[in-house]
Amino acid sequence: MEQRLTVVTLGVADLERSARFYEGALGWRRSPQSQEGVIFFSLGGWVLSLFGRKDLAADAHVSADGSGFSGIALAHNVGSPAEVDAVLAQASQHGGRVVKAGEQALWGGDSGYSVDPDGHLLEVAHNPFWPLDERGQVDIG
Repeated sequence: MEQRLTVVTLGVADLERSARFYEGALGWRRSPQSQEGVIFFSLGGWVLSLFGRKDLAADAHVSADGSGFSGIALAHNVGSPAEVDAVLAQASQHGGRVVKAGEQALWGGDSGYSVDPDGHLLEVAHNPFWPLDERGQVDIG
């Protein structure tokens, strides 16, 4: 498996407030790929994603309260739906625990979630709308 992260997703209480913070504090611009319920910032080969905290927890099939959900999910994008399952299996073999098996996602790709030994979420996703370049990086513009 390649050593990379492609997306960092922050579960936030107020999507627009958080977006305005990153736009104002750091001068970032929203990606045109942003849509209702999710805001993306393209950051030199990786993406910061802002997603409603409760919605992100529901997507990963974990509780939004307590120790089951820390409010952040790291994402590793892969080239095919089969790779989603393979990487989740590999994570499980190395101390992770699959909390959502790979499945077709509402947004048109495939995704599943594992938690690392400390309980941090790692999404493994195949996004057919975000092809990976020769370096395994996404560019959402």
